[in-house]
Amino acid sequence: MQTVLGANGQIAEVLTDYLYENITDEIRLVSRNPVRRHDTDQLLAADLTDPDAASRAVQGSDIAYLTVGLPMDSTRWERQFPAIMANTIAACREHGTKLVFFDNTYMYPRTSTPQTEDAEFRPAGRKSVVRATIATMLLDEMRTGAVDAVICRAPEFYGPGKTKSLTNSAVFDRIRQGRRAMIPVSAHTRRSLIWTPDAARAMGLIGNTPDAYGQTWHLPVDPARPSYADMISVAREITGHRIRHATIPAVAFTIGSLFDKSAKEVSELIPRYGADNIFDSTKFAARFPDFPITPYRQGIGEILDGRP
Repeated sequence: MQTVLGANGQIAEVLTDYLYENITDEIRLVSRNPVRRHDTDQLLAADLTDPDAASRAVQGSDIAYLTVGLPMDSTRWERQFPAIMANTIAACREHGTKLVFFDNTYMYPRTSTPQTEDAEFRPAGRKSVVRATIATMLLDEMRTGAVDAVICRAPEFYGPGKTKSLTNSAVFDRIRQGRRAMIPVSAHTRRSLIWTPDAARAMGLIGNTPDAYGQTWHLPVDPARPSYADMISVAREITGHRIRHATIPAVAFTIGSLFDKSAKEVSELIPRYGADNIFDSTKFAARFPDFPITPYRQGIGEILDGRP
C-alpha cells in the first residue's frame, strides 16, 4: 500500500497516476475530501492536524507521500503545518512506514548563489520560517534514524492543469488569455522553474528507490534557467503574436500589501525575484540519468495550448 497525503493537488494527482501506472494499484488517497482517480483507489477523509486521523491515514502503508498544500495564509501555515508534520512523523514511526516529503525552497537564501541540497536555511518571512521549521523537524528525525524518510525539494512551479504559482498566474495564464504579462521585479534575472508533472513523477521515482532514503533531493529542472524576457520570446515564437508585458517593481507589491491581504501574503516572496535563482538538480540527474526532463519550450507550449 502506498498513501498520498494531501491528495487533491496537482502534484498529488500526477504522483497518484505515476504510482498506479508504474508501481502499484494499492493506493490510498487522503485529504479532507479525497477524489478517486482510478477504480482501485482507496479513499480516506482525514484532517492531518488530528494525530489519530494521521495515524489512521498512514496505517498499513509501506510508503506515505506528504504533499499537503495550504492557502497562502501565514497564520494558518504557522498553526497547521508543524502539526501536520509532527503527526505524520509520529504515524510513520508508529506503523513503520517510509515517508516521502514534498518540500519547497522558501527557506533558502534570497541570493544568486547556486542552491544545492546542502544549502543553508536562511528564512526571511513568516512562511519561510514555517517551511524551515518543518523541514528541520524531519531532518532531525532522519538523522536519528527514528523514521526512514526522504525529502524531495522543488523550486517555483510552472505547468498545466491546477498548477498554482506566481509565474503561472501572472505570466503564462495571462498570455494565454491574451492579456498583458505581469513580471515580478525583473524581466532579466534567471529563473529556475519546475514542470509540475516532472516534479510529481520524480517524487514517485525517488520514493520507490530504496537507496535514495535518508537524503534530500532536488527534483529535476531544465538547466537552461531562462529569464522572463527569454520566456516571453519563446511564447512569441510559439503563438506568432506580439506579447505585451509590464514589470512590476517590488515597491508596488509592498504598497499593495497595505490594502490587500492576498498581496500581503505574496509580498513576502517578492524579494526572491530580484536575484538569479539557480536551483541545482545535478545530483538527481547523475543518479537518474534516464529521467526525461521537460524543456521550457515544450512546457510553455503546453500551457499556451491549454492542455490539461
